[in-house]
Order: sequence, then C-alpha cells, then structure tokens
Amino acid sequence: MSRFDFTPYRRSTVGFDRLFDVLENQHRAGGGDNYPPFNIEKRGDDDYRITLAIAGFRSEDLDITAQQNLLTVIGRKREDNPEGEMLHVGIANRGFERRFELADYVRVQSADLADGLLTVDLVREVPEAMKPKKIAVNGQPSLSIVDSEDGENDGRAIDAA
Repeated sequence: MSRFDFTPYRRSTVGFDRLFDVLENQHRAGGGDNYPPFNIEKRGDDDYRITLAIAGFRSEDLDITAQQNLLTVIGRKREDNPEGEMLHVGIANRGFERRFELADYVRVQSADLADGLLTVDLVREVPEAMKPKKIAVNGQPSLSIVDSEDGENDGRAIDAA
C-alpha cells in the first residue's frame, strides 16, 4: 500500500492541517466496505447532492446526523419474517454507517427517501464576512463585495474605516 506524503505541502501552507488529515484518514480507511453504494453530484456552484442506494430501508430505519464538517447516515437492520421459506437472499438487509466529510460552511438542506434512494441535498453558505472584497488603493473611501467570477462588484459598498 502506497502512502502519499503531504510533508512538503504541510511545510509551505498554513491552516490546511485539517484537509491533509482528512485525506490521510480517507486513504487509511479506503478499501473498506462499499455498502451502500452512493453518488455525489455537484448541482451548481454551491449545491451538492448525495444519493445512497438503500433498497428495503424505510425512513424510520435511518438516522441522519449533521454536525460541523461531518454528515453521518446510519441504517439499522430490521428483522422481517417472510411468510414462506427463503430459497435465495440477494437483497442486502444489513445495517450500515456511511460518513461524509463536509467542507466549511456546507450544511444539509434536505433529505428525501423515494424508490429505494436516499437523497441528501447540501448547500454551501459562505458568511458575508468571508466573501472576497475589493480593496481600495491610495485611501479611496470604500470597499465593495465581489460576487461574480469576473471580479465585478455587486454595487454594495462597505466603509473602509
């Protein structure tokens, strides 16, 4: 098993320790259980969707917990007593725990279970104070918030005092 060495990056960056720790932990935990299968979809600049294939689970069998930078989905196995004798069991009905590391300012917007698929919609909401701002040069009196990719401001001004 090869290990990616983040040491050169750790020496030349500040504040990325958590990111490197997450990457190293994922690499160590990789190759584990792949149940249930899932997709991660980027639906917009700040919108994401996680879809888990969990056939046979009902909403009361699921526990979804969002805490800072971590989303945990737990499915609890339930005992179904079939009326007849089972000749083949090919549909998984086992419990699971799936964890997703979330970036800063990403929160769960909603969760829905339909047709054996659990969808969890996520949105990134960056606080106003963290958004990029134009900086005045040579004592010009105001800063303005940058909203667009091309660097144009949205017309709102902030006092530079």
